Amino acid sequence: MAFSADELRVLRRALAIALHPMPLPDEDVQDCLRLAGAVDEAVGEAGRLRTFLLADLVRYRNALPGSVSGYLELLQDALAGGYDPRPDDLAALRALRHRPVAAALLERCQVLAERSVRARLAGRAASAKAPAPRSRLLALPGGRAAADDGPEQPKAPAAPPRPGRPSGRPAPKPSEVFPPRRRPAPPPQQRAAG
Repeated sequence: MAFSADELRVLRRALAIALHPMPLPDEDVQDCLRLAGAVDEAVGEAGRLRTFLLADLVRYRNALPGSVSGYLELLQDALAGGYDPRPDDLAALRALRHRPVAAALLERCQVLAERSVRARLAGRAASAKAPAPRSRLLALPGGRAAADDGPEQPKAPAAPPRPGRPSGRPAPKPSEVFPPRRRPAPPPQQRAAG
């Protein structure tokens, strides 16, 4: 992200004001708001560009081996932008390692993938070691115990009524909903006189 000379001037003033707070003229406030809006817009645009780049990378990877040069260029750009290579990328690079550029990218991607896995495992281990703090359970007033003058306990919530069935009416039996089928009576046989 690059700033223009005017944006740098506004940024320098905003930083000076942050370090030494003082009242600001309206013009300086408006300049800071415009700069913040421009930075937000640039960040949003960078996110959209990254999404497009990664989708393009998937399209090129799916079109391999015909799209080798485009795929390798896009992968290099994605890695420069902080992309963590996926298992599909590693598999594609292994298939293309006879090319010098692909072999170099494979080594780089393996190092990045290993770092990423180690960082995720370290994050899981840290979260598993430190249990979350628990809040104290407090008794709420009310419930059956309040009528007994005993210790107050929270009342369990009532079960919500089931939709589609009016309360007070029992559920129908399966034989009422699906009556048994009656076999058709055989046609009366007529005897031939003879």
